[in-house]
Amino acid sequence: MAGRINDEDVKAVRDAVPIDAVVSEYLQLRNAGGGNLKGLCPFHDEKSPSFQVSPSKGFFHCFGCQEGGDTITFVMKIDHLTFSEAVERLAGQAGITLRYEEGGYNPSHQRGERIRLVEAHKIAAQWYAEQLATGPEADTGRAFLADRGFDQAAAEHFGVGYSPQGWDHLTRFLRGKGFSDKELLLSGLSQEGRRGPIDRFRGRLMWPIRDIGGDVVGFGARKLYEADNGPKYLNTPETAIYKKSQVLYGIDLAKKDIAKASRAVVVEGYTDVMACHLAGVTTAIATCGTAFGGDHIKILRRLLMDNGSARVIFTFDGDAAGQKAALRAFEDDQKFAAETYIAIAPDGMDPCDLRLAKGDDAVADLVEPRTPLFEFALRQIVSRYDLDTPAGRASALDEAAPVVARIKNSGAQHEVAVQLAGMLGILDTQFVVKRIAQLARWARDRGGKGPAPDQRHRGGAPHQQAGPVTATPRGPALNLRNPVFATERELLKLALQRPELVSPAFDAYGVDEFTAPPYAAVREAIMEAGGAEFGVQDPQDYLVRVREAAPDDAVRAMVTELAVEAIMRRAVDEMYAGEVLVRVRRRAVERRVRDVNGRLARLSGHGDPAELAAVQNELWVLQQYDQNLREHGAAAL
Repeated sequence: MAGRINDEDVKAVRDAVPIDAVVSEYLQLRNAGGGNLKGLCPFHDEKSPSFQVSPSKGFFHCFGCQEGGDTITFVMKIDHLTFSEAVERLAGQAGITLRYEEGGYNPSHQRGERIRLVEAHKIAAQWYAEQLATGPEADTGRAFLADRGFDQAAAEHFGVGYSPQGWDHLTRFLRGKGFSDKELLLSGLSQEGRRGPIDRFRGRLMWPIRDIGGDVVGFGARKLYEADNGPKYLNTPETAIYKKSQVLYGIDLAKKDIAKASRAVVVEGYTDVMACHLAGVTTAIATCGTAFGGDHIKILRRLLMDNGSARVIFTFDGDAAGQKAALRAFEDDQKFAAETYIAIAPDGMDPCDLRLAKGDDAVADLVEPRTPLFEFALRQIVSRYDLDTPAGRASALDEAAPVVARIKNSGAQHEVAVQLAGMLGILDTQFVVKRIAQLARWARDRGGKGPAPDQRHRGGAPHQQAGPVTATPRGPALNLRNPVFATERELLKLALQRPELVSPAFDAYGVDEFTAPPYAAVREAIMEAGGAEFGVQDPQDYLVRVREAAPDDAVRAMVTELAVEAIMRRAVDEMYAGEVLVRVRRRAVERRVRDVNGRLARLSGHGDPAELAAVQNELWVLQQYDQNLREHGAAAL
């Protein structure tokens, strides 16, 4: 086979590069006993480390996904390289010159594509850096950095460079180094012009983007001239070696300190990373032109080892865009075992501006954990509602409760639920706590994805293996002459047959608002199936999912019955649906008022004054809500 690497050289590479040194470039390793090391597997998601490395044997093995092999195998799998490419990379690290069975010593045309692209980026990064350091045209770039508090030493530390304004300076330079036009186009360093390849980056300040192993895989380019019609920041396009969702700027510099301190600081831009590192916050990293997402989390989890003391601090601008970015980050918050926080500087300054205005100490102080990310997210949700009205508080709770229910730690979940009740001004803290616990329980029961086909809602056992059912709520026997039960039945028929008329209001109704046990069970099944909102989105699959979510055959039969029974109104429209929604809700409010009046009677005369005042206030809130429902109908829901 042409280009085959000499077997002795492969063995020399395998022996020369310790496997633990290679693996620790990608994840944190800890003592596993018996001379072995352990860490979180980089090849599959796991919560506890099952990935082990044996330095003495030169092998790794994951007891979770069964991946295993030697140093070369690890590099092949982690960076998606061929065997030759992996050997060539490791040989470069070890300073070993490889011999090829046919074709002499390491001929360039036989080297793997990835190795060639990485080498092109390495040479380009050096060339850009030289242009910034000595090129007369780079005065604008040097002035840009100086205005932001970065001297030449800082530029060299981060490898910042400058791309000249000409059409093909870099392209001609790399051609002279033996790179073909095809390789330059594949690398993203050049692009097609009218007469052949031209430089992609021209007249810009250049930040080299390195992967976790330290290889330059792309660039972030900042606009410097008004005549430049391109975007403010221009990144390398997606290539064989650059995927923006899988890289973090600064990770090569920060990884060791992140693992050592069990702490990472996520900032928004290249200059923010520079400012943080120069201010002593050497765990700072940034995304590259994309939102912080799942692949970024995987990189950090391997470094943080998911220990309970780990911290991830996000810094975002205080403007609307920054708040939106923070809420996006919170969407993935529970994929971390680490505690997550948000830090927003005074006046909304980013770390770079803050360092200029107030110095290094201000930057270091900024990233000390302040506000938990969940608290920030909840306050952003709550701020959108009028908490002076019962309807506003109820709506805010409807949106915020599922967020709190996603918190994995039950103790933390309870504590946050109490905080949420305080934010909303809901005096009955236990009402909020119980509702969130119920949402969390349902989410756990269905694995976050809704019930599986032919599976019981509770426990996942097949129907034929089901024992006595205990899930159906207890309560008064079903009597269709009871107007309360009749109204509840009508609302469920609407939710099953005409979900578009009752969504989204219906999905905010609790199971306890249905007093007939069979109806409460149907309400819960609808919730498990995704709510009436899902029925609007996918009417064909809706009833199937509701039936599958039912805890037993009796409830499944009730779902079918309600789905086919005629609605008790010839003209079924939004007005009628609103009337039914209001009747069910008002009866629930009336029941709550009776309960509160009972508490008030018990406290009168000898109760704690503060508690008495709180109960009186809750009674007043309920009465106001009932009055709004009576006067404004469905608009007050």
